[in-house]
Amino acid sequence: MKIVRMLLRASSNQQLDADGDLNIQRGINKDYILKHDGWILDGKEYFEGGVSGYKNSVKDRNVLQEALKDAKNHEYNILVVYKDDRIGRRMWEIGAYVMQLKSYGVDVYTTKDGCISPENNDIMGQMMLALRYGNAQKSSSDTGQRVKDTACRLARQGKFMGGKAPYGYKLVLSNEISKHGRALHKLEIIPEQAETVKYIYNLSFNKEFGSAKIAKILNGDKKYKELAPNDFWRPGTVTSILTNPVYCGVTAYKRREKTEGKYHTIGSSNWIYSDCINKDIQIIDTVSWNKVQKKRAARTAKYKNTQKEGIQTIMRNDGMLLLAGVAYCGYCGKKLTNGSKYNYWTIKSTGERRTSKTPVYKCPAAASGIQHNSTKQFKSDKFEEIIFKFIAGYISKLLDGFSVCQQIADNKNNNIKFTEKKIQNIKKEIQKNTMDIEIMERHLPEAITGKYPLDIGIVTRTIKKFEEERKEKEEELEGLVTEYNRMKISYNKGLDGKIPAWEDVFNNASMETKRVLTNMLVSKIYLTNEKIHIQFKVNPGYDKL
Repeated sequence: MKIVRMLLRASSNQQLDADGDLNIQRGINKDYILKHDGWILDGKEYFEGGVSGYKNSVKDRNVLQEALKDAKNHEYNILVVYKDDRIGRRMWEIGAYVMQLKSYGVDVYTTKDGCISPENNDIMGQMMLALRYGNAQKSSSDTGQRVKDTACRLARQGKFMGGKAPYGYKLVLSNEISKHGRALHKLEIIPEQAETVKYIYNLSFNKEFGSAKIAKILNGDKKYKELAPNDFWRPGTVTSILTNPVYCGVTAYKRREKTEGKYHTIGSSNWIYSDCINKDIQIIDTVSWNKVQKKRAARTAKYKNTQKEGIQTIMRNDGMLLLAGVAYCGYCGKKLTNGSKYNYWTIKSTGERRTSKTPVYKCPAAASGIQHNSTKQFKSDKFEEIIFKFIAGYISKLLDGFSVCQQIADNKNNNIKFTEKKIQNIKKEIQKNTMDIEIMERHLPEAITGKYPLDIGIVTRTIKKFEEERKEKEEELEGLVTEYNRMKISYNKGLDGKIPAWEDVFNNASMETKRVLTNMLVSKIYLTNEKIHIQFKVNPGYDKL
């Protein structure tokens, strides 16, 4: 006599209805078990509700782990499922799971195909098991892609794609019914929250405040504090409001992606936008929304530091203040922050108002009212020119004896060698692709007659995939060869006899390059109106100005 248990799985909440898919599965499984003499249905049943067999890993599915544990304890002999995809839809994981059950003496039967558990020494059977779940995985992947494509199409039409309503809106019935019979919703503006959204955009554009400062202002105002989502304003909430195009009437889909069970924000260039503006949900006019995005982009954090082998590297390098991060107030020792000095004037002949903005280094201690020297700001154009001239001389002394020409030649030579190696690797990959294609093509006659373990469809798709990979590699190789030839020509031309000094190299470098070198060489720069003191990280006794 064999003890039998069954596994039931409903992949969505809609299938949990007692009269729906779940009840049908149970009835079909019972009928199948009753047809077999010597099978006794155990009272224990394994059930998963609202669980995807494609998105969830076997190790994260508690019911499968429970069935595995019971099999290890030899509590039953046969596991019956309605169809093989009820166990799951992952090619390698589910095949391995079935074989692990087999190792504990449990065979898996489906009401459609009978026993799907191959013997431990049946390599061909295990291969077919992998193919079985490979097809199930592909089917789920195709279905998921069709769902995403449909969602993208609806998003472009301006349809609300579900989820929580953004701040400033509520969900109301749209009087439309989906093909699945579910009532669809749409967004509707909440007037008092919409006024808060407008205030946030005003602070961002006209005051040039960042999200943290805006959140602080909102939390400090009783009126706006009471309108905060989840009790108080957070900088992240403000950022979300300032970047969501829904406020200018354009809905965006696919702003986040789920990877390994966690959601991650993706770049706005990959969002799916509606093709038209919905005036019914527009809170901010399109021109103002675009201006805010442009201004925020210009204010984005200038620097992102990373530590690698003890070197601090600047990843973002597009700000106006070139000494930001290393400049300190020489009077109180506080790190200087970004600031701007505005000048206003009127053209007498036309009455036109003009303004200019000068970047300055600002002392936060002096700005907050702490007793301080009368100097609160340091003009960038006054101090940077002096400091960079001094650093140029420092670099010249530091690298005295190192040939600029030789360094440039060595760099070029290393780049050429690296490209040569990459070209050789790609050639090997192309050769391997060609061999794989030839092998699969040799098996085509067997696949057509059914003598090959893989059917003709899988073989032809595999050949096509190999051919596409080879084409991509050939295009990459062509580009690398062109770049390699250009590098060789550039290397042979050399420096045309012109030998620059290190000081000239630094002085003629871009401002971005100067900023990078300064952050690598300098730890701190103390500024006062009387003197400048520079602390170098590598100090040859050349540290005062």
